[in-house]
Amino acid sequence: MTEAAPACVGLIMDGNRRWAKAKGMSSLAGHQAGRAKAKEIARHAFSRGVRQLIIYAFSTENWNRAPEEVAYLMQLFGTTLMEDLSELAEEGVAVRFVGELSRVPQTLRAASEKLEAESAKTERGKTLVVALSYGGRAEIVAAANALIVEGKPCASEEDFARALSLRGVPDPDLIIRTGGEKRLSNFLTWQSAYSELAFSDTLWPDFSAEELDALFADYAQRERRRGK
Repeated sequence: MTEAAPACVGLIMDGNRRWAKAKGMSSLAGHQAGRAKAKEIARHAFSRGVRQLIIYAFSTENWNRAPEEVAYLMQLFGTTLMEDLSELAEEGVAVRFVGELSRVPQTLRAASEKLEAESAKTERGKTLVVALSYGGRAEIVAAANALIVEGKPCASEEDFARALSLRGVPDPDLIIRTGGEKRLSNFLTWQSAYSELAFSDTLWPDFSAEELDALFADYAQRERRRGK
């Protein structure tokens, strides 16, 4: 019997550049391989019953990479949006973007807004959240500033959650990171307070649906007490 998958999953897709280096390829080729893997794993996760999948596509810190790599990644995101994400939207997945999107090229930002609006009309209970130009600390600071502008003298956790860019998305039941590193790297800083964590040594382009199933099976055996 296959265990039920967690309803909301966060995914840190790490290891593209190391995968490419190990194969004597450019880091850009690693990102292209990672793009193909993202669509494959997203489809499998939704087929297993995941309702919300939050993927860490590009962090606020990634802007500090070499300009040519950043430019390539922005171009790759544009292709991903027009092809892969549009395909998922046609399959009933709502696509949502969160992060400091003002830093993203205007054409990419306009296309993402269009896809977000169109996919919301046809979604069937599945949402892919793309964290693009995203940082957990930046999200918290932006929420605090929004509450100050509102004139809140004292904010509750509920007020704060409502001011976050990920408002309306459940806190992840499980956060998975590939690539062997065992840290969250500024991903879902607020939302991860009681998330279960899973780390895989597999570099992202080599990550498989079978390994995802194994991590889901491990998650199903855990007892989530939430401090009780």
